[in-house]
Amino acid sequence: MTSTTTGSAKGAAASTAPLIDIGIGAGDRKQIADGLSRFLADAYTLYLKTHNFHWNVTGPMFNALHGMFETQYTEQWTALDEVAERIRALGFNAPGSYAEFTRLSSIAEEPGLGDTADWREMVRQLTVGNEAVCRTARAVLKVADAAGDDPSVDLLTQRLQVHEKYAWMLRSLLQ
Repeated sequence: MTSTTTGSAKGAAASTAPLIDIGIGAGDRKQIADGLSRFLADAYTLYLKTHNFHWNVTGPMFNALHGMFETQYTEQWTALDEVAERIRALGFNAPGSYAEFTRLSSIAEEPGLGDTADWREMVRQLTVGNEAVCRTARAVLKVADAAGDDPSVDLLTQRLQVHEKYAWMLRSLLQ
């Protein structure tokens, strides 16, 4: 009978997940995850805006912008998953609803530009949006770096390179 009881106890203990011990304290992990959640909200809002403009761009720059926007939103979509998975690896739930993204994002939603939207206004908004994503990434990067969270620092550094490049390319169209 003792072996059955011990076996059951071991089985119960084995099914319980151990506490997270990745070398970053719980408080730091929470602060980084909160920052990454804000970054995810900004990135998702920018993704939606980019996809919207891909669908609705018109005018003499249609072909160039339609293709550019598609390239950007496709790349952004893949990156969203990496950010959400990093939040999960730190032990927290990633935001995943429009309500959460709206609450967390620094990028204002500007629904439906309608038929009056000029391609220049779309490009301007995406330039500003990419720069907002960069500012959020930099703020979180500082927190992650101070906590020794190299994977988050690496992820944010890669995203900064992409969004700075997008901002430069978009701004160049307006000069």
